[in-house]
Amino acid sequence: MRALTWHGKHDVRVDTVADPEIINPRDAVIKVTSTAICGSDLHLYDGVIPTMKAGDIIGHEFMGEVVETGPKSSLQKGQRVVVPFTISCGTCYFCGKQQYSACDNSNPAENQDISATTYGHAVGGLFGYSHMTGGYSGGQAEYVRVPYSDVGPIVVPDDLDDEQVLFLSDILPTGWMAAENADIEADDIVAIWGCGPVGLFTIQSALAMGAGKVIAIDHYKGRLDLAKQLGAEIIDFHQTDVREALMTMTGGIGPDAVIDAVGMESHGFAIDNMMDVAKQKIGVGADRASALKQAILAVRKGGRISMPGVYGGFTDKFPLGALMEKGLQLKTGQTHVQRYMKPLLDKIQSGELDTTFLISHRLPLEQAPTAYKNFKKNKSEWTKVVLKP
Repeated sequence: MRALTWHGKHDVRVDTVADPEIINPRDAVIKVTSTAICGSDLHLYDGVIPTMKAGDIIGHEFMGEVVETGPKSSLQKGQRVVVPFTISCGTCYFCGKQQYSACDNSNPAENQDISATTYGHAVGGLFGYSHMTGGYSGGQAEYVRVPYSDVGPIVVPDDLDDEQVLFLSDILPTGWMAAENADIEADDIVAIWGCGPVGLFTIQSALAMGAGKVIAIDHYKGRLDLAKQLGAEIIDFHQTDVREALMTMTGGIGPDAVIDAVGMESHGFAIDNMMDVAKQKIGVGADRASALKQAILAVRKGGRISMPGVYGGFTDKFPLGALMEKGLQLKTGQTHVQRYMKPLLDKIQSGELDTTFLISHRLPLEQAPTAYKNFKKNKSEWTKVVLKP
């Protein structure tokens, strides 16, 4: 089959690789009909996620048709399914609490020490996202083996096309959980850093949850335009001092809740962020947490912080004193996708949520290297790319 493989920083290639096979009884094999490039895939592309190996198949947002099943799979051949990017067993302590991304069994035992040494506990398995998260082949391919297929994939009705449901795999549940983690109350003012795909769905979700005002912060015109179309007020951080603007827009109090939808490669001109950029370039691995630091300083006293943005290592000059002295709450984590897929599918079917507005480009899988290059370099125009194997 054909699949997009990682070969190093800014080096991805569409190669011919072996077809996936059923390995375990709960497996299924999916023929991919649509897959997408996620903003967090750019962390792989930029070479800042450790434990990648040349030839790894990447991609974690995908859906398709079931073509083969193991004897204990609950799926049937011919069903259309969306597959969550989190791989979860459904039976461990954490899955029992619906904390699916923290699954204890999906990351193979031989890989668990990698993350346990860094984080104190082994992380759960993810599709196409390094050997630290299990080393699973990803979905930017013609076919994918799906472990625990009786727990993860959701069957979607034929009257919804791929683009309406594809983002149930990651960014729509991620945006929803990000807003949920902000504990939004009626008429709250919510500030969101980052108007990429997750940020845009977070804006949509926050408004659906009753936020009185959503303020979106970015510097790409195309993304800010989409945020404005969703109903957000916007701040271009290249043109405006963000903290001053937020104080003005909130009557001198600060936002009730803030959300970092940027993550470990945030832009910024503060000296500590410029130092983190240099450290990433020489391989030290410092996360660039400029957006998170801004959010902590901007939120009102007693406010809430939600952090869906991906971080993988350590950061310098963290405002721990502000976090404590202001009495702030911080919630974060990989998305518990399986918890949200059915209720969000219902909202798509009812017309309450639109998931197609942010798609800017549709390309064949063979053009994936070009798509990655443009998604990295032209973020204002390339807001979301869907690939067709």
